[in-house]
Amino acid sequence: MEQATSADYGYLRQLVFGHSQNVLDSSRDYLFETRLTKLLRNQGMTRVDELVRHLRTRKDPALECAIAEAMTINETSFFRDTRPFELLRTELLPKLIEARKHARSLRFWSAACSTGQEGYSIAMLMQEHFPMLVNWALRIEGTDLCAEVVERAQAGRYHRIEINRGLPARFVVRYFDHVGEDWVIKPEVRKLCNFRKANLCAPVLPFNRAGDRFDVIFLRNVMLYFSHETRKTLLAGIHRLLGPDGILFLGSSEQPADPSIWTATLAGGTCYFRPRLPS
Repeated sequence: MEQATSADYGYLRQLVFGHSQNVLDSSRDYLFETRLTKLLRNQGMTRVDELVRHLRTRKDPALECAIAEAMTINETSFFRDTRPFELLRTELLPKLIEARKHARSLRFWSAACSTGQEGYSIAMLMQEHFPMLVNWALRIEGTDLCAEVVERAQAGRYHRIEINRGLPARFVVRYFDHVGEDWVIKPEVRKLCNFRKANLCAPVLPFNRAGDRFDVIFLRNVMLYFSHETRKTLLAGIHRLLGPDGILFLGSSEQPADPSIWTATLAGGTCYFRPRLPS
């Protein structure tokens, strides 16, 4: 039986980088074997070397995209790392609400939303603690590279193990319907959220209209495998989309690639960033 060669893995690493800008180290080549199992089966194949041979002989953009999606990490949970949500509740959102009292509008973006838990966590936070905003224009946008996880986010349907990760029991009762073996997010929460597929490393970010501005952006644990230049380009785009007093949350181990355009603030055991305006 033939085995995938280092050249085969190198081909796949380059393919993934071209689609998602994720830099995969050769020490992690074994991940191709585990994460592409379902894709191989759907293609009527059993081995990675078959897949590479197929791609080398015939251009298949849909298959290339599916490989990049399969190699994307989609780890998430409700209220993951509770500190940003708690800081929003106690300190940051009250100030933003006061600043937006005339516009009566707030926009959030969960970039790399995975299966939607982050976006729905924001929606539940708003409904639970800020009911006075019932007549405001509240919108939570969620985007992800992977079509499969976006479909799950749109469905808002979760298994018991996902519900048990980070979700207070009272939130389960209040914001979910128990349907068979799963829990489904209630319509009043779902209506606040919009999920769609988008590539953060595309030449143009998913929000590029003149009026597109966000008050809070979650870009957490997204750039871990991006190159410095990719991070710099992405965060420059994020800077343009964030309101002057807007808030950016990165992952706990992430920092802006260009700190000259961001002001960092440590509060509540976490760090958030605001755009630094030209002097």
